[in-house]
Amino acid sequence: MPSITPLILVLASLASLAPSTQAETVLGVYIFHRHGDRTSKSFAPTTLTNLGYQQVYSSGEFYRARYIESNASSPIYGVSPDVVKNSQLSVQAPVDTVLQTSAASFLQALYPPVGNTETLANGTRIESGLQFIPVSAVATAASGTDSENNVWLQGQSNCQNAILSSNSYFYSQEYLDKLSSTAGFYKSILPVINGTFTAETDTFKNAYGIYDLVHVSTIHNSSIPSSDLLTDEALFQLRTLADDHEYKLAFNASEPIRAISGSTLAAQIVQDLNSTIVGKSKAPISIEFGAYASFFSFFGLAQLPKASENFTGLVDYASSMVFELVTNATVSKTSYPSNDQISVRFLFSNGTAAGNPLTPYPLFGGDQSSTLIPWTGFVDGMNKFAIGDQVHWCNACGNSTGVCASAADSTASSTSSKSSPSSSGGVSKVVAGVIGALVTLAVVFGLEALIMLVGGLRLVNKKRLSGHGTPENAGAASVATKA
Repeated sequence: MPSITPLILVLASLASLAPSTQAETVLGVYIFHRHGDRTSKSFAPTTLTNLGYQQVYSSGEFYRARYIESNASSPIYGVSPDVVKNSQLSVQAPVDTVLQTSAASFLQALYPPVGNTETLANGTRIESGLQFIPVSAVATAASGTDSENNVWLQGQSNCQNAILSSNSYFYSQEYLDKLSSTAGFYKSILPVINGTFTAETDTFKNAYGIYDLVHVSTIHNSSIPSSDLLTDEALFQLRTLADDHEYKLAFNASEPIRAISGSTLAAQIVQDLNSTIVGKSKAPISIEFGAYASFFSFFGLAQLPKASENFTGLVDYASSMVFELVTNATVSKTSYPSNDQISVRFLFSNGTAAGNPLTPYPLFGGDQSSTLIPWTGFVDGMNKFAIGDQVHWCNACGNSTGVCASAADSTASSTSSKSSPSSSGGVSKVVAGVIGALVTLAVVFGLEALIMLVGGLRLVNKKRLSGHGTPENAGAASVATKA
């Protein structure tokens, strides 16, 4: 029998000549996260529940195991595994108790306590294990201030055209038909909610508020009035009607301005990921807690319903979407990938990631085989709808007063707002000013509110003056960017 040793040697030699495949490296991530379980918006102030704390904490544990700890499944390049380096993280949440508390809870799990002893000059030993990570408080178009105490929040974006677009839904034939066809259903469950809603307000107009009240009650209340009316079919219908109601308020393909929160979020995502690349992963983690309507708006703009119709439904508590910067190139202190060696992967978990799969999906209408997008292609796709500088925002929103006064005659400059990244890895300054501009807007409107309060003035909804109704619980011409 002839020896096979020479053949083995030949095969081994050929294998040594074959190009090796570099394992994928995660260069950085952007995580957009919803808060955990909370009390009902029908009874302000809303607060994060113990269940909500547990949900976001377990999500933090999941992302720690995925990206941070020493044996992480997809470790982020250069990230500190145990003792937090605050320079490596950027964490934001709106000026809202539920969202701020959710962010803090998440971070407690992302970097859990470590043994830390400090000895004072007099010899006293001080022990502390907690790690403190600052959460920047921002007022943005994505969520607004005190988001969880309001049902109708689009007005908090201060974007006039977005407000008008969302309000126009309530005069569409589609809405009027749904209002009529569901009247009987809502009447049938009135005994369940008549402590909060009346026969006049118990309609599809308040689909989300009604669903929210019932949903929270089924989680926390040991008894519910006329609970026999809440059959599985009735609960399902409440949820799907709320899905439809909220998605239509957050996104309309023919009126992209309605999705202003998704547009500003897209700019923030590109800005933060680009900063990771430019800084060579010195600050690789960006986390933002925000409203569920921002998910809706972004889903619509990024054409995610083409990947799954589930992207037109309300995201569950503690849901998260993730944008991973990845490369197959060698990464070291002396070698960092070029733009053409970097890709982006989008993933989504409906509910806390600890109990729901974090699944990749294609952006921009691509098929399931295209979940990994080259960096430049990702930026081009996002910049088709991203709004990230003051001039572009003011022009798109039709605002011409306050901080937008100087932008009214600067429409020509807004054409630069969709510029592609430079060859060095940078994007144009379009995406650099969104948070600052919108925080300034919030301050301006806050000062206006203070002046009105001191002066005894009040806002009056023009539609109400003219006899046209707006949704119950609405502020002055305000509709939905809800959390």
